Amino acid sequence: MNLAHLHIVLNHVPTLGSIVGAVMLIVALVKRDARLKRISFQVLAVMALLVIPTYLSGSAAQRMLLTRSDISQSLIEVHQNSAMLSLILMTFTGTFAWFGLWQARRFSRAGSWTTAAVLVLSVLTAAVLLRTANLGGKVSHPEVRYEESLVEETGWRAPFSSFANDNSWVWPASETLHFIGMTLLFGVALLVNLRMMGMMKSISFAAVHRLLPLGILGFILNTVTGMVFFIASPELYVGNTGFVIKIALLIPAGLSVIYFTAFDQPWAVGPEKEAPLTAKIFAICVTTSLLGVMYFGRMLPFLQN
Repeated sequence: MNLAHLHIVLNHVPTLGSIVGAVMLIVALVKRDARLKRISFQVLAVMALLVIPTYLSGSAAQRMLLTRSDISQSLIEVHQNSAMLSLILMTFTGTFAWFGLWQARRFSRAGSWTTAAVLVLSVLTAAVLLRTANLGGKVSHPEVRYEESLVEETGWRAPFSSFANDNSWVWPASETLHFIGMTLLFGVALLVNLRMMGMMKSISFAAVHRLLPLGILGFILNTVTGMVFFIASPELYVGNTGFVIKIALLIPAGLSVIYFTAFDQPWAVGPEKEAPLTAKIFAICVTTSLLGVMYFGRMLPFLQN
């Protein structure tokens, strides 16, 4: 099984999940159902994590099709441009959805502006993901193509790649922001996980949880700068075993952050109290995953095929 197979498996999940999340949120707002609203936020936050390996595996699949004369390369370019827009929108949607979950824990309800942002972004993201999926279907199924699909479209990725590689300040600036994001993400995650594993018992989990937005800010910085690196030089990452492992480890780390925000068990951990076994397992998983992300990120230059 290669990354192209993985893309086939994954590509329906963010599309259908974003639609389900958007519909659930609309129903929740109409019915004023706070519980359903929280569930919709959880769904959208998870989809924001899963769209990352979906896009990256799609880029690997695209490189495998470069030599296929029966598939229009311009059609593939249109599909990948739409996929990048989907990734950006889904990332924003998931970020606001997670922030809504954080607000619901911190202040008993998500802010009205946060909810409005998630609603607009989720509907827009679902529409763009549907278009992306439709274009992907035309790439893999010639029987559904029509002439309009074959219009040349250069897109913006190639100019962006040239800009990043031709300007000497782009990579150092992105690397600086990437390491700042890594420091925020790992530092906050380490504090949360150490508390869950039994250290710093004088501090309640609710107090530590206030720091999580800083960790999410670090995650956003890493995602944005990581995509700068990937678009600028995809050949350094596609097919790189270390990069595949790094992304695979990033998903459970993100899911653990959602667990600590959305589920009730960690919130029962007050001062001088032990965390439940489930919370300890999640803490160990996220710490191990983030250590793996850092290790394989550092080893990328040495693991190229």
